[in-house]
Amino acid sequence: MNKLALYCRAGFEKELAAEITEKAAEVGIYGFARVVDNSGYVIFECYQENEADRLAQEIQFKQLIFARQLVVVSDLLQDLATDDRISPIVAQYQQNSRVDFKQSTELWVETADTNEAKSLSTFCRKFTVPLRQQLRKCGWLNYREIYGSGVTLHILFISNDSCYVGYSYNNNHAPHFMGIPRLKFPNDAPSRSTLKLEEAILTFLSEKEEKQRMNSETKAVDLGACPGGWSYQLVKRGMFVYAVDHGKIAPSLMETGRVDHCPEDGFKFQPPKRTKIDWLVCDMVEQPMRITSLMSKWLTNGWCGEMIFNLKLPMKKRYQEVRLCQQKLHEDLSKAGLGFEIQAKHLYHDREEITLHVRIKSLNKQDRGTTWQICA
Repeated sequence: MNKLALYCRAGFEKELAAEITEKAAEVGIYGFARVVDNSGYVIFECYQENEADRLAQEIQFKQLIFARQLVVVSDLLQDLATDDRISPIVAQYQQNSRVDFKQSTELWVETADTNEAKSLSTFCRKFTVPLRQQLRKCGWLNYREIYGSGVTLHILFISNDSCYVGYSYNNNHAPHFMGIPRLKFPNDAPSRSTLKLEEAILTFLSEKEEKQRMNSETKAVDLGACPGGWSYQLVKRGMFVYAVDHGKIAPSLMETGRVDHCPEDGFKFQPPKRTKIDWLVCDMVEQPMRITSLMSKWLTNGWCGEMIFNLKLPMKKRYQEVRLCQQKLHEDLSKAGLGFEIQAKHLYHDREEITLHVRIKSLNKQDRGTTWQICA
């Protein structure tokens, strides 16, 4: 198994291919990406034996922007017999002596997230049962996961007679089937955009961090708030929100008493004097570099300490634009002598956009200018 399968949103295969090639080179691993437009996945083939496994451990999954999942896989198994698909799959695992599959915790039989591939969903669900039974006979799938240890087994079906066989490390993968979190739209939310911020919070913050930093003691600003989908998530966590937008905010939010509607331009708004703003969130439709400059201004002026915002991507050179925006943030915050953490992800509920999380870290004098962690 000397390949990686990386899942993504259909249409973003080229961005993911460029990203994994760059990240692999940074750790001294080289290979090439196989891309099929709108397939929903990328296969990265390493030149040297065992380097796919090394990549799956050395590249932090949370550093990848466009990847939904990171799986070490075999060559594509083709022309599987309809009366026995299981034997060649088990044989592929048995040929891998590098990984102890007795430490496997779960089996996911998956497809790419495309309309064509979803036609295999029923087959995959039914096939999971007999395959799981056979794998357990091999002594696998019985391991009790402790603090992210062990591996998850993945079968990625391309058609009903062809699949990739692989595994991911539980401490370095997306903990969701197909890499997709299953979130339910709240009936009382003002808009479906609320799911973008909910997914972002669940992606970037642990449950403990969320409770510590998003609660009734904290205040937030929501730029471009109308009708209130993002403000809804903040109010839900007990926060007080300054909702900045010329448009109307949903009456249900205003009735909570936790929202102050500020009918102003999001690019000109400044936080009230003598008011500590903990969070800034922003989902305005604007050029990505202009949004990045605005976010940088808020952070370098000390107007807030943490933020989640979206960048709407151009039709072409999307990955290059993302890297330019990241570079600007890094340079501006470093020049200001700030320690910081940056994460970026193309979330499931994002479309032609990515979501970034930036947090300013408290520094001692000798640490000023330190980048604590730059994810992606």
